[in-house]
Amino acid sequence: MRLTKQQRGKGMYPGGSPLFHNAGMPNPYNTEIEKRLTDLEVKASFSEDLVDHLNDLVARQQEQIELLIREVGKLKDRAPDTGGGATRDPRDELPPHY
Repeated sequence: MRLTKQQRGKGMYPGGSPLFHNAGMPNPYNTEIEKRLTDLEVKASFSEDLVDHLNDLVARQQEQIELLIREVGKLKDRAPDTGGGATRDPRDELPPHY
Protein backbone atom coordinates (compact mmCIF):
# COMPACT_ATOMS: atom_id res chain seq x y z
CA MET A 1 0.00 0.00 0.00
CA ARG A 2 1.35 3.39 -0.94
CA LEU A 3 1.36 6.41 1.33
CA THR A 4 -0.56 9.50 0.31
CA LYS A 5 1.11 12.91 0.40
CA GLN A 6 -1.00 13.79 3.42
CA GLN A 7 0.11 10.66 5.35
CA ARG A 8 3.76 11.24 4.45
CA GLY A 9 3.45 14.89 5.54
CA LYS A 10 2.11 13.82 8.93
CA GLY A 11 4.75 11.12 9.37
CA MET A 12 2.23 8.28 9.43
CA TYR A 13 2.15 4.70 8.18
CA PRO A 14 -0.87 3.67 6.11
CA GLY A 15 -2.56 2.10 9.15
CA GLY A 16 -2.41 5.39 11.02
CA SER A 17 0.51 4.57 13.30
CA PRO A 18 3.39 7.06 13.56
CA LEU A 19 6.50 6.66 11.42
CA PHE A 20 8.81 7.84 14.18
CA HIS A 21 9.12 6.36 17.63
CA ASN A 22 10.75 8.54 20.29
CA ALA A 23 12.11 5.73 22.45
CA GLY A 24 14.94 7.92 23.74
CA MET A 25 12.69 10.87 24.60
CA PRO A 26 10.91 10.96 27.98
CA ASN A 27 7.19 10.51 27.64
CA PRO A 28 5.29 12.99 29.84
CA TYR A 29 2.39 10.53 30.10
CA ASN A 30 4.64 7.80 31.54
CA THR A 31 6.03 10.12 34.21
CA GLU A 32 2.51 11.23 35.12
CA ILE A 33 1.38 7.62 35.36
CA GLU A 34 4.42 6.73 37.46
CA LYS A 35 3.72 9.67 39.79
CA ARG A 36 0.08 8.66 40.18
CA LEU A 37 1.09 5.03 40.79
CA THR A 38 3.61 6.11 43.44
CA ASP A 39 0.94 8.28 45.12
CA LEU A 40 -1.45 5.32 45.17
CA GLU A 41 1.22 3.06 46.66
CA VAL A 42 1.90 5.62 49.40
CA LYS A 43 -1.83 5.92 50.15
CA ALA A 44 -2.18 2.14 50.26
CA SER A 45 0.75 1.92 52.69
CA PHE A 46 -0.78 4.53 54.99
CA SER A 47 -4.14 2.76 54.77
CA GLU A 48 -2.56 -0.56 55.77
CA ASP A 49 -0.89 1.16 58.72
CA LEU A 50 -4.17 2.70 59.79
CA VAL A 51 -6.03 -0.61 59.53
CA ASP A 52 -3.35 -2.33 61.65
CA HIS A 53 -3.54 0.43 64.26
CA LEU A 54 -7.35 0.30 64.38
CA ASN A 55 -7.27 -3.50 64.63
CA ASP A 56 -4.97 -3.27 67.67
CA LEU A 57 -7.22 -0.63 69.20
CA VAL A 58 -10.34 -2.76 68.75
CA ALA A 59 -8.59 -5.78 70.26
CA ARG A 60 -7.58 -3.75 73.34
CA GLN A 61 -11.10 -2.38 73.70
CA GLN A 62 -12.54 -5.88 73.50
CA GLU A 63 -10.21 -7.00 76.31
CA GLN A 64 -11.34 -4.01 78.41
CA ILE A 65 -15.01 -4.82 77.75
CA GLU A 66 -14.50 -8.42 78.83
CA LEU A 67 -12.70 -7.25 81.99
CA LEU A 68 -15.52 -4.84 82.81
CA ILE A 69 -18.13 -7.57 82.29
CA ARG A 70 -16.27 -9.79 84.77
CA GLU A 71 -16.02 -6.91 87.27
CA VAL A 72 -19.75 -6.18 87.01
CA GLY A 73 -20.46 -9.87 87.57
CA LYS A 74 -18.31 -9.84 90.73
CA LEU A 75 -20.09 -6.73 92.00
CA LYS A 76 -23.47 -8.35 91.42
CA ASP A 77 -22.33 -11.39 93.41
CA ARG A 78 -21.16 -9.19 96.33
CA ALA A 79 -24.26 -6.95 96.39
CA PRO A 80 -26.78 -7.71 99.14
CA ASP A 81 -29.91 -9.45 97.98
CA THR A 82 -32.81 -7.00 97.96
CA GLY A 83 -35.33 -9.80 98.18
CA GLY A 84 -37.31 -10.92 95.21
CA GLY A 85 -35.45 -8.71 92.81
CA ALA A 86 -37.66 -5.68 93.53
CA THR A 87 -35.96 -2.40 92.79
CA ARG A 88 -35.97 0.37 95.35
CA ASP A 89 -36.90 3.92 94.53
CA PRO A 90 -34.18 6.31 95.82
CA ARG A 91 -36.87 8.95 96.48
CA ASP A 92 -38.38 6.74 99.18
CA GLU A 93 -35.17 6.75 101.23
CA LEU A 94 -34.26 9.50 103.64
CA PRO A 95 -31.02 11.36 102.97
CA PRO A 96 -28.16 10.56 105.36
CA HIS A 97 -28.43 13.87 107.29
CA TYR A 98 -31.96 13.09 108.64
